[in-house]
Amino acid sequence: MSPGEGASPAQATRGQPARTPPASPAPTGMTRTDISNPAYFHKVVDCQWACPAHTPVPEYIRLIAAGRYDDAYMVNWVSNVFPGILGRTCDRPCEPACRRGRVEDGQSKEPVAICRLKRVAADNKDDIRARLPKPAAQKNGKRIACVGAGPASLTVARDLAPFGYHVVVFDSDPLAGGMIRSQIPKFRLPESIIDEEVGYIVDLGIEFRGGQRIDSMKALLAQDFDAIFVGSGAPRGRDLDIPGRREAAARIHIGIDWLSSVSFGHIDKIGKRVIVLGGGNTAMDCCRSSRRLGGEDVKVIVRSGFEEMKASPWEKEDAQHEGIPILNYLVPKAFTHDNGNLTGVTFEKVKAVYDARGRRNLVPTGEPDQHFECDDVLVAIGQDNAFPWIERDIGIAFDDKWDMPVVDKVTMQSTLPRVFFGGDAAFGPKNIIWAVAHGHDAAISIDRLCSGEDVDKRPPPMVTLVSQKMGIHEWSYDNEIALDQRYKVPWKDKKITLKDIKVEVELGFDPATGFKEARRCLNCDVQTVFAPKLCIECDACVDICPMDCITFTRNGEETDLRGRLNAPSLNPTQDLYVSDALKTGRVMVKDEDVCLHCGLCAERCPTGAWDMQKFLLEMTHAGPGCHGKRDERNAA
Repeated sequence: MSPGEGASPAQATRGQPARTPPASPAPTGMTRTDISNPAYFHKVVDCQWACPAHTPVPEYIRLIAAGRYDDAYMVNWVSNVFPGILGRTCDRPCEPACRRGRVEDGQSKEPVAICRLKRVAADNKDDIRARLPKPAAQKNGKRIACVGAGPASLTVARDLAPFGYHVVVFDSDPLAGGMIRSQIPKFRLPESIIDEEVGYIVDLGIEFRGGQRIDSMKALLAQDFDAIFVGSGAPRGRDLDIPGRREAAARIHIGIDWLSSVSFGHIDKIGKRVIVLGGGNTAMDCCRSSRRLGGEDVKVIVRSGFEEMKASPWEKEDAQHEGIPILNYLVPKAFTHDNGNLTGVTFEKVKAVYDARGRRNLVPTGEPDQHFECDDVLVAIGQDNAFPWIERDIGIAFDDKWDMPVVDKVTMQSTLPRVFFGGDAAFGPKNIIWAVAHGHDAAISIDRLCSGEDVDKRPPPMVTLVSQKMGIHEWSYDNEIALDQRYKVPWKDKKITLKDIKVEVELGFDPATGFKEARRCLNCDVQTVFAPKLCIECDACVDICPMDCITFTRNGEETDLRGRLNAPSLNPTQDLYVSDALKTGRVMVKDEDVCLHCGLCAERCPTGAWDMQKFLLEMTHAGPGCHGKRDERNAA
């Protein structure tokens, strides 16, 4: 009996995808939904689907609400490796996907504070070291080199070391962490958090060679490593070659290099008047750091509009909260100077014009140029990869357009089979959570390569689907829909934080506020599972559904069906749940996009045709689970 036909908890097998008979086509219209396919309910859990590492978000949020911080931390650690770091710095791809952000009434429509709840687990956990993997008692004879000690390389090392791999991590910096340590200001991410979570990985028996720069891939290949992972980041900040750049070079700094020098204590002051060029997160870090190192008049000046800036919305808000203005639609034309002493920057005013295909062009407005005086300029207009140390005659192909390595997007393998790439080094600048995801994928590939198995074959996820029923109208999860608006994370007083670059700005949620924010989660992983054989078509579920997302109707093609639902389905990217034909010939159709997972349909159903079943998907990482006996999927 499949979960779609009323499986009991005892019949759900942990670690194996649920099985149903092959989907049979309805007489006309859409085919019955195959909920045994792990991807179906995975996609319904919007936050987990959007997370590059596919962290089971509702699972750890419920644990936080229950005060089980150690368990919540470990759910995160297994999946995303750096819970305390990411709980402060993640770019939050999960939050725009959050169901709460599209089903709330009113103007706010704010998602659950998923990222900051991760920090709640990290801040309130006890000592969890006893729950971490132990260094391998015996090595397996395989040696792996990781170039760079950033999040991608550290994820590879963490995934492989417990299984006996001798992992050697090289980095030019003396301490491990890569861009986490060198480019994220300490007022956002205290060094103690980096030391703790990087330490968990190094303590697994990793050989870390700090201060050792790799200058030749050919020489590294000659050291007979069984595999090499390149996680060297995108270390070269883009420059701005306009008049005055060379003459005034002494006070014009490349943003990521300047942040690194600040992080390691080589720079501890800046001029009073500072201009930051660029609209990304690096620019936001530069301007906020400048305010703490003596900058009194700090401006961010961007060529694009405010909404088009690449910086995360909250990063822009944080900068403005600290009194830093952001000026838009200004293109730098020249650095002005007096005999080599920087005096300011001249800008041309532009506007956005869109062509018939919606492509934006910035064109001059014809207004007079604007000049802003300054003592220092920080250039944060983007980052490029730099691979001068990888010889071009060793079998690693590079593309012609960007001079980037040709890397498989699933296996992370280069055209030289034992060399893999990940993080910014693979596809250009992204963020920490993408680097972690790349590291997991590369570690699977390396593990399979070293075992003589096909790297293109990928292990399926571990899937559980279990009923939450405890009584006639009782569930093992809290299905009450909290009406609270999103809670704001408190900040330390600006009078304190702007005086010391190492004082953390955000205080994080206290346990009480964390509990209230956690209750805003809609438990999207607790799925409505329909058993058509038990349905008597009384429409009780239709009557009670607060979102009108359940419809009993004749079948049809998808576009037609979406328009005939009780509440027309407006988001074609989320699937419809369609049953087999019922006794009257109708089908049950549920719009997954707006379901609140409240369980009222299951409570009202007189025959138990609806059940609330918790769907838990855990990605398979390197180790025994990625080998051999389990069904494998092609990378394609």
